[in-house]
Amino acid sequence: MENQTLLNIFVFSGLSDLPGLQLPLFLFFLLIYLLTLICNLLIISLIVTDSHLHVPMYFFLGNLAGLDLCCSSVTVPRMLFDLHTERRKITTMDCITQVFFFMFIVDAEAFLLSVMSYDRYTAICQPLHYIQIMNSKLCVKLVSIVWFLGFSHSLVHTLCVLKLTFCGSGIIKSFFCDLPQLFQISCSDVYINILLVFILGGILGAGSVILTILPYVYIFKTVLKIQVKGKRSKVFSTCTSHLTVVFIFYCSIMFNYFHPRTNNDFTADKVLSIFYTIIFPLFNPLIYSLRNQDIRTAFTKVFPFRKIFHLSTKYTIHIS
Repeated sequence: MENQTLLNIFVFSGLSDLPGLQLPLFLFFLLIYLLTLICNLLIISLIVTDSHLHVPMYFFLGNLAGLDLCCSSVTVPRMLFDLHTERRKITTMDCITQVFFFMFIVDAEAFLLSVMSYDRYTAICQPLHYIQIMNSKLCVKLVSIVWFLGFSHSLVHTLCVLKLTFCGSGIIKSFFCDLPQLFQISCSDVYINILLVFILGGILGAGSVILTILPYVYIFKTVLKIQVKGKRSKVFSTCTSHLTVVFIFYCSIMFNYFHPRTNNDFTADKVLSIFYTIIFPLFNPLIYSLRNQDIRTAFTKVFPFRKIFHLSTKYTIHIS
């Protein structure tokens, strides 16, 4: 330890070392980031402006879109900057700050998915009491708890990371800062940090998974009792959208934080990181909006393409 130089600057390995790939990667991920911003901001705008969407389900969906927006913004702009300038350097404090906000958002999103499951359970299994149960006060309290738990969990890990020292090459085998990568370049004993990841992550992660999946056991039992096929398919459509998001999200997170790492799996880690930090925030609005009739209806009210097309066609026929 005495012969090692402590680091205050890290270097990202980046997505690729090939100079010819830097510009194509920059343009590709810039496009995805812009689409993510547009789609999530559009969902938030529709939920805020359309009174028909002022219900608990879309209140939670708006918060999910906000979290996706933040998740992408924590990592992607820095990655685009590094691709454009090929600088790839980041100070220790900036790196730890990125870790804090990234974990904060990911944790909050996990807890929010559990809340959204409870909302669907109440709407489908207790429809007569839904308005009384899921009132505005409860919705605000649930979202406040979600943000508080995400903040607290992230803060605990961040404070523990602040006690670590870093030495050696200082190369982070990724394009952004995260706990596993920081543990690999630390010259301190990270046993407590890893133990916290497994204990807190296991308790909170298992709890959120159970609270997310268990309501759907009762939901599917209730749905199977519905005699009207049209109503049953509509309920299944809403549930499958949520379950698709849940499955993709938890599989990515669990593989990232709980799988054993070797010296040869950095490429797989990067591909997975790209998926849940860049692609996943774009998937959420697409999955929910394309499969949701209320969102599509609200969209056509704001952007009446059919009416415009109808008027332009009528005008063209009249001229001819």
